[in-house]
Amino acid sequence: MDQKDNQSTSAVLTIIEILSTPDSYQLVYHSALMNEEMLSVNEIIKIMETIKEIIFPGYFGNNAVRIDNIRFHIGISIDKLHRMLITQLRRGFCFECEHGANESCDGCDVNVSDIAKKFMNKLPEIRKKLATDVQAMLKYDPAATSYGEIIFAYPAIKALTNYRVAHELFILNVPIIPRIITELAHSETGIDIHPGAQIDEFFCIDHGTGVVIGETTIIGKNVRIYQGVTLGSKSFPTDKNGNPLKVPRHPILEDDVIIYSGATILGRITIGKGSEIGGNVWVTNNVPPNSRIVQNKPREFGFMDGGGI
Repeated sequence: MDQKDNQSTSAVLTIIEILSTPDSYQLVYHSALMNEEMLSVNEIIKIMETIKEIIFPGYFGNNAVRIDNIRFHIGISIDKLHRMLITQLRRGFCFECEHGANESCDGCDVNVSDIAKKFMNKLPEIRKKLATDVQAMLKYDPAATSYGEIIFAYPAIKALTNYRVAHELFILNVPIIPRIITELAHSETGIDIHPGAQIDEFFCIDHGTGVVIGETTIIGKNVRIYQGVTLGSKSFPTDKNGNPLKVPRHPILEDDVIIYSGATILGRITIGKGSEIGGNVWVTNNVPPNSRIVQNKPREFGFMDGGGI
């Protein structure tokens, strides 16, 4: 081995040594507790694919589904879903455990089979709400041609499917997995919905890119929002250590509200029933029912031969 090779090997060993020191990795290293394997994002993707097969039979998964065999296919999918859920739920609780590697913890004693069954009992309700979302999009989007097109191709339905699944897991106090599920949709669609948000039926997101819906947002029935809308927080209190407190800090949208593209709604305010918020408007105060909030009319100027430009 010549001098150049020796220098190269020495440099590699130095890098390895630096990257192996506790000071280097202590904030980014995860130590598996109770010998439990790490969560698998790929398995969570498979879980969502299976749920989509159950909720939208014939559109996703096995294309041999027919009216006369749908019970058989759903039964197989439910069994597969239950088994995958149990594994990932257990890993999720262990992932969040704050105890040492050689200690027992309450999280590892959670009955994940029971949680999985409670979640699966919510699948009919999830399907019902998603069906209303599909109806709302066909009603309010003149470019839509059919329910099938919306189910198969619309990014908003993909985002809402992931959200409605994640929300039920969030309610069951399942750690980390709900956020992974919504972020999977966020990365594909550009629609960012926190699993803690409460969204009622007949919800329509048109286009959708850049939509942000915060954790404590509450959205009523028959609400429409367009691309670039932010339902965010203005400010939030902190504890004595400077950590943010989990308090309601996002907007409430009552029934039949419309928020047009680029609008920003911030803080724990209420947009009253039947109100319309125009594009690119910034709202930080309550809006009474049946209000219409728009920008001021832009001023017009005339220039001659490019003057003033």
